[in-house]
Amino acid sequence: MFAYIVRRILATIPVMAVVALFVFSLLHLSPGDPAVIIAGDTATLDDIARIRAKLGLDQAFYIQFGTWVWGLLHGDLGISIFTNLPVSTLIAQRIEPTAALTVSTLVVSILTAIPMGVLAAWKAGSWIDRVVMVFAVLGFSVPVFVLAYLLIYFFAIYTDLLPVQGFVSIRHGLGPFLAHIAMPSLALGMVYAALIARMTRASMLDVLAQDYIRTAQAKGLSNDKVLIGHALKNAAVPIVTIIGIGVALLISGVVVTETVFAIPGLGRLTVDAILRRDYPIIQGIILIFSAAYVLINLFVDLSYTLFDPRIRY
Repeated sequence: MFAYIVRRILATIPVMAVVALFVFSLLHLSPGDPAVIIAGDTATLDDIARIRAKLGLDQAFYIQFGTWVWGLLHGDLGISIFTNLPVSTLIAQRIEPTAALTVSTLVVSILTAIPMGVLAAWKAGSWIDRVVMVFAVLGFSVPVFVLAYLLIYFFAIYTDLLPVQGFVSIRHGLGPFLAHIAMPSLALGMVYAALIARMTRASMLDVLAQDYIRTAQAKGLSNDKVLIGHALKNAAVPIVTIIGIGVALLISGVVVTETVFAIPGLGRLTVDAILRRDYPIIQGIILIFSAAYVLINLFVDLSYTLFDPRIRY
């Protein structure tokens, strides 16, 4: 097991190298020049050239890339072009809202989707199954921002139960924190829950058709023990896999959700950096998201051994 973990961690190095090269190339080859934005509309070509030289944008591509990678190897994500602050400092200031939104969305979606999927498989063909499938189709088809605006209209404008926008740290009280994080988590969680519910239903249907399930029922075991102790445990591997894969969907949804609800997290920081062509911030955030996704998939692979003892690394 330890050797497998070491191999997987080492395997992330070339993956992150490819991601770094792709991101750096894509940003520098795409149209737009941060020097032009900084200089303003009335700047001359000489003004723009001086700003480009100051930022190092006039150097060759491979020199810029090598300088950036050398900084990464020393734990330096670079300096923001516009704020002149270290990118690591900016990310540290914004990571709490994004982490809170991600964790709360995972909790909401998993606690909602898995019971729905199990119930739909247990009552396959019934009205319960059809309701769950309608939810799964609608939840995955409707864009996050549409769900967000519907929730804002109902809970914030029509009933005035929850605040419209913003974020309050849990350090300032659990009540205000939950009030501000509820709608963003629900909006993003519905999309994620729809994906998990469909996979849970499909995996449970396959397991419930197995002979050992009929044997357990014939022995007189309760439905709870059959569904949870036998069926769900054996159906867990595909469910855990789709949860890990869905993290990519969750990361992209965080950017949209934070923008709609004015949450000062990494998503908002990314949007602002893209609009201002702040290369170091964009590169740093994408690397952080990529590393998180790789590590989450590693944990998902390791969790297989908990649900299926036949899997050994």
